[in-house]
Amino acid sequence: MSITVEALHPAIGARVTGLDLREPQPDATIAAIEDAINRHAVLVFPGQSITDAQQLEFSARFGTLETTVRAYRSDFVPRLDLRIADISNLDHNNQVRTNDDRLRLNALGNRLWHSDSSFKRVPARYSLLSARVIPSEGGETQFADMRAAWDALPDKMKAQLEGLVCEHTQLFSRARIGFTDWSEEERAKMAPVPQVLVRTHPGSGRKSLYLSSHAGRIRGMPAPEALMLLLDLNEHATQPQFVYSHRWTVGDLVMWDNRCTMHRARAYDETQVRDMHRTTVSDGVPTVQEAA
Repeated sequence: MSITVEALHPAIGARVTGLDLREPQPDATIAAIEDAINRHAVLVFPGQSITDAQQLEFSARFGTLETTVRAYRSDFVPRLDLRIADISNLDHNNQVRTNDDRLRLNALGNRLWHSDSSFKRVPARYSLLSARVIPSEGGETQFADMRAAWDALPDKMKAQLEGLVCEHTQLFSRARIGFTDWSEEERAKMAPVPQVLVRTHPGSGRKSLYLSSHAGRIRGMPAPEALMLLLDLNEHATQPQFVYSHRWTVGDLVMWDNRCTMHRARAYDETQVRDMHRTTVSDGVPTVQEAA
C-alpha cells in the first residue's frame, strides 16, 4: 500500500495517510516517509491510535532513540518508559500537576521556540509526538521552517552567520522564564554544548538556521551582541509565512525534523488533561567536531 502525502502549508508540513502504524512498516514505506519529511519537515499522521510499544517500534526504524533528560535527577519517578518523553500535565500517579509543581513550571519552557535536544552534544534528528488525551481547546503546537527562514535572509546576513558556533543548555532556556530550580547533578549534566548556527540539511541539501531557546551564547561574540542577534533571528524565523500551527486531534502522530525546524507548544486550560507521548531519534553525530 502506497502512502499519500498532502501539503498543509506552502513552507512546512504535510498530512500522510494510507498506512496503519499499529502494524510493522515495510522498508519501502519507511523510505517514502523519509523522502516526505525531507521535503516537508513536519508530517501529520492522523487517526493513529497506537500504544507506547507500537510508537517505540515505529520510531526506532529511523535511528537510535534518546532517553528523557528528566532521568538526570536521581529523585525522578517516571510515569512512562524512559525512551518516551512525558509531554503531559500528569504526575506519576496520573493526577493533574498542581500549579506550583516543579516539573509543570519547568515544562512551561516548551512554550518557547526550540529544537528538541539542541542542549545535548549530539542533538535530535526526529521527534514523534502522539496525542493520547487533549484539552477541549488550546494546546496547539506550532512549527517553523528554518530552511525557508534561511532562504529569506539577505546575503550579507547569511555571510555574517556562516561559521558561527552557539552554546546551548536548558539552563539558558529555562532562565528566560525565571525557572532556576535545578539540582547540582542536573547542572553538571547540563553544561553548555556547542552547536553550529547554520547547518546543511542532509536530506534536502538545503541550508538551514539552527536556532533554539536553549541557545544563549555565540562563541567569540560579546553576550549582549550575541543575544540580540539570536533574538533578531528568532523573530525573523517565526514569521507567519514560515509557520504551520497544528490543532491536535486524539490519535494524531506528528513527526518533525529538528535539524531544520523549531516548534513551540501553546497555552491551554491546565485543569484538563493533556497527555502526549514523544519519542526522539538521535542524530547520531554532533554538529561541531571538537575534542571532548
